[in-house]
This record gives sequence, structure tokens and C-alpha cells, in this order.
Amino acid sequence: MGQVFDLAIIGGGINGCGIARDAAGRGNSVVLCEMNDLASATSSWSTKLIHGGLRYLEYFEFRLVREALIERERLWQIAPHIIGPLRFVLPHHSGLRPAWRLRVGLFLYDYIGGRKLLPPTRSVDLAQDEVGKPLIPGRFSKGFEYSDCFVDDARLVVLTARDAADRGADIRTRTRVVQVHRQDGIWQLTTQDTLTGARSTIEARALVNAAGPWVEAVLGSGAGVNSRYHVRLVQGSHIVVPKLYDHDRAYIFQNADGRIVFAIPYQRDFTLIGTTDRDYEGDPSAVKATPEEIAYLCDAVSAYFAKPVKPSDVVWTFSGVRPLYDDGASEAKAATRDYVFELDTPGGAPLLSIYGGKITTYRRLSEEALEKLGSYLKGNRAKEGWTAHSSLPGGDFAIDGAPALAAELQRNYPFLSAAHALRLVHAYGTRARNVLGSARSAADLGRDFGATLTEAEVRYLMAQEWAVSAEDIVWRRSKLGLRMTAAEIAALGEWLTAHHASQQSRQQVGGRA
Repeated sequence: MGQVFDLAIIGGGINGCGIARDAAGRGNSVVLCEMNDLASATSSWSTKLIHGGLRYLEYFEFRLVREALIERERLWQIAPHIIGPLRFVLPHHSGLRPAWRLRVGLFLYDYIGGRKLLPPTRSVDLAQDEVGKPLIPGRFSKGFEYSDCFVDDARLVVLTARDAADRGADIRTRTRVVQVHRQDGIWQLTTQDTLTGARSTIEARALVNAAGPWVEAVLGSGAGVNSRYHVRLVQGSHIVVPKLYDHDRAYIFQNADGRIVFAIPYQRDFTLIGTTDRDYEGDPSAVKATPEEIAYLCDAVSAYFAKPVKPSDVVWTFSGVRPLYDDGASEAKAATRDYVFELDTPGGAPLLSIYGGKITTYRRLSEEALEKLGSYLKGNRAKEGWTAHSSLPGGDFAIDGAPALAAELQRNYPFLSAAHALRLVHAYGTRARNVLGSARSAADLGRDFGATLTEAEVRYLMAQEWAVSAEDIVWRRSKLGLRMTAAEIAALGEWLTAHHASQQSRQQVGGRA
């Protein structure tokens, strides 16, 4: 018999990787299986925000909002390279939510979460302030500006997995769990390598079902559990257009249907607009933004911006399925974003299934998951709550230290442009030095694939961040797909194939960085 892990996790999104990191840091032996790439589903298709969820106050979800607001500054401090502060402008739209309600909501938002680092809300004269200039002249005179944070969501997942692996977790991507059953109090998982077709067996004392949209499918694969809960699949789509304005604030717009839509500065030269909320049926991996959703988002922001946004302006769309806990809400927009656990112990072997959740609260969700499994895991009482104060890989620098770190990188690697250095810092933090290694010139970084993506960086992503395909690299490990041509992306894919990226890198990636 091979190794029996303390904990097996199905699902390589933010919840699965967060639990893997926390559990490994407490001394548990952990294995995580992801059928595709890390963050290849819900976790990479968010609105890229670490936020309390201002609109959730309308649904009286005070506990969720408070928890998210507390987590907001904690996550910023442990990952300042991929998370940072962002100010949001909320114009008052006469005929929609009254100004007094907005003031009350923002007062609560400022104070129920123990805000310490982010600046407070302020009133804005949109007729005079620069943030009013992109808006339709004369239509909006009053507004509010408040704080939240942005995040590179896919990198948050990958860095969390990297830290889990550095602490001993076995992270297996492209590994589909095809059957789950228990024997003599031990979970046995039959897995299949999605690249080679090879099958193997994993044994573990406890099992976490963090499969997101596929959580119920896992329960139907032989687990022997009749779930009391159900998942509600809600589609959220986003569009990206060329930059709509020059300042650094985001907008939160009220729409006539009661929803809100964000317009957010994105990747320096673009504006991200989202999101929609609609129930989804079908294969979660096949979801894509529909023409109706694209038109909806264009119309929503065009009701505010002086220059209308048209579907022809869209340079990229992305869409994901949120696996929400089905609380019976009549409308998708009203469905709770809180998370729910279901713990079953068939035959004495614990199975914890996760429904719902949002990226902002993943760290706290992970702690609660391990609390639920406390009596089954040997390491659970050690290092209790340790993840709130331990930096993610590359995040061991001051929250305002990215410019200084980029300048230091340029001094040590003078062939880097300022933009290239800053991009590397925002992706890798202090581990940008590991990417560049001993290079003395640009030529030492190897082939240039375009948009500052070099062979040295690609090799690092293969060896340390489970990257296999061009899509992994240009859309999840980075967003360089917005800047690279189709020919450049195709050339990268050909290079990866020629260099045996798939099986070889996956077998070696479990080692410590």
C-alpha cells in the first residue's frame, strides 16, 4: 500500500488551494487534484475584486459583508504584489437608490469591518471633481467615493497552491477524479491523467469536495452521500474595452433593474466592465458571454459615460459560472454569496462539501473547513489561524513597496524596461529575481515571445507554477493575451509542445521553490 494522505482535496480553485495551503501549514499530509489547470473555472473569471460587497447590505447579509471587509486588508497585507487598493466612485442617480440610503450603506461599509489601512468614504462634487469628467455632462452632480481592493484572481490561486506545495502539499493538475469510494474508513480516489489517460489511486483519511460547479457531480461519483444541499449555477460575464478614462478610480453604476455594474481600470490600457447575473444550465466549462450580455453591459455603462460603449469596442470577453448555495432566492442577483459546508461521515470517513463562497473570503472559509474537520486531522490544532499573517510567495514586502521593488529590479537587471520590471513585480513580487536568475542581458532570458514574455519566464512558470499550455500562461498566469498577437500565442504553444511541457513539468512541479 502506498501513502495514505491525511487530506485529499478535489478542486484546484481558490477554495481548494486555500484549504490545501492551510492544512499543509498545520502539518497535515495533503494531496489536491484538479482536472484542468489551476483557476481554470470560476476562480479566474471574477470581477478581480477583493471587496466587502456593498450591494449585499441590501439583502441584510451583514455577517458576510463584515467578514469580507476584515479579510480585505488581511489579504492585501499578505499579497501586496497582486492585491492593492482601489477607489470606487458611486454616482447618485436620481430615481434609483436615494442618497440617504447610499450614505447609510457606505457608513456601515466603512466601520463594520474594522477598516484601518484603506481611506474612508468621501462625498464628491461630480460637476467639479475630475472623476465626473468622463460622465454625461449635467446628468450627475452628486456622488460618493469609497475604498475596496483589486486582485489578480488567477495568480492568487496559483500562489496559494505554490505556498501549499512549498509546505509539502502534493498538487496534481490535469488529474481528474473519476470515482470516489470508501473502504475500511479510508477514502479511495481513482484518478485519470487527462493528458496521458493513465489511471492511479489515491488514499486519504479525509476528503474535501471543493469542485465548485461540479460539487454535486463529485457526490454522484460513488461517494455514497445523499446531499441535503444543492448548488445554484449563476453566470457572470465581463467585457474588456480600451481605456475609457485617464484617472485611476473605478466606477460602480446603479442600473434600472436594481443590479450594479462596475467599470474598472484594467492592465493599464483597458477598462473591465461587469458583471451580469443569470441562472445557467449546461456544462459549466462551456459558458461564454452571450451577445445579449455584451449589449446589456454596454448599455449599462453608456447610461453614465459621455462616450457610449458599443459591442464593437470590446476586445475580450470572459464568463464564468458561480456555484452559489441554493437558498431559494427568486432572482440570481439575490442569491446568497455566503458559503455553506456539508459534513458527512459515511463509514466514519469524513467528506466535507463546499457550496458557494466568494474569492474575498476564501482564507476564512479555509480556516472554517479545517475547524469542521478538526477531530479527523492530526495537525489541525497546530498553527491555528496562521494564514492571516504569512505572506504568499513573493509577497514579503511592504504594501506600498512595489515601485521601490521594481526600481531595485532595474538596478540589478539594467536591461529591463520600467514597464517590464513593474509587470514582473506585480506578478511575482520578490520572486521576480527567481524568474530572472543570473541574466546579464536580455539575450540571457532566451526567446522573446512578445509583450515582454521571455523564455526564462515561461520556463519558470512550467517548473514552479504548473503551466502547461499557452492559455495557462497568457490568460491565467498573466493577461498578456491582451497584448500578444494570435501568431505570437500560437508560436508559444508550439514551443511548449516541442519542449515536453505537459507531463515532464507536472511530475517535477511538486518540489519546493
